[in-house]
Formats: sequence, C-alpha cells, structure tokens
Amino acid sequence: MASSLLEHAKGKVCIADAGYDARHIRQGIRDRGMKDVIPSNPTRRKIHRYDKKLYRHRYLIEVFFHSLKVFRRIATRYEKTARNYLAIVHFACAMEWLKQAA
Repeated sequence: MASSLLEHAKGKVCIADAGYDARHIRQGIRDRGMKDVIPSNPTRRKIHRYDKKLYRHRYLIEVFFHSLKVFRRIATRYEKTARNYLAIVHFACAMEWLKQAA
C-alpha cells in the first residue's frame, strides 16, 4: 500500500514512522528525488540516520489529526457523502485554529 501512496507524493522530503522502514520504500522515495526521514526499525541491523528536527514536524501533524478525532463525527465517519464529511473536517479545523488563536 505504501508504494501506491508514493506515486502521488510530491515535495523535497518524505517523513514517515519506523513502520515504513523498508528498503523498497526508501528507494522509492529516493527515486522520486525526495529525502527520506524515517527512523530505523528497532529490529534492523543497519541503523539509518535521519533528521530529527524534520521528524518533529511529523509529530505535530499527528497531534493535529488526533485533535480532530475529538470531534465524534470525524472519528466515526457518520457523514454518508464525501462532501458532507469534508465540510465537517473543515469545521473541525476552523475550531482547532480558533482554539489555538485564543
């Protein structure tokens, strides 16, 4: 599944967690001209170095998505249409933004 996600990836860097630490994934990222920021899986013999400053951004995004799941309609996907679900996601993002601004 990760390989199909890489087909649509754009940017200078691809940040992922240790679950995506596989040779073919890393190679696919490099083939697209991106830098891979993936910590090594603890079971791996060869430990790969990664940029810890960039990896912190992944954590911030993960925390943001966790805060969106506080909205029950998003976590359980009550909305039947993609349009309505996207509207609820936009509303939740606006609420999070307002909470940060206060």
